[in-house]
Amino acid sequence: MPIQDYQDLQEGDIVVIAAFDGLPEHLFEVDQTFDDSVSGYSITGPLAGVYGEPGFELIIRVHSRANER
Repeated sequence: MPIQDYQDLQEGDIVVIAAFDGLPEHLFEVDQTFDDSVSGYSITGPLAGVYGEPGFELIIRVHSRANER
């Protein structure tokens, strides 16, 4: 189930992205938050190091917060 409060996401937060298009679930570091998506880079899986802008519907949960590391 996607997270509900996207406004809390901030630069450096790491979220879990749901599997899609044959790609497995993976971790993604948030760079910016927009009205309907975030931007940043995948940090695990086959897309590691690749820039993306996944929609909020693909975010399953927050893995870790930037201010907690």
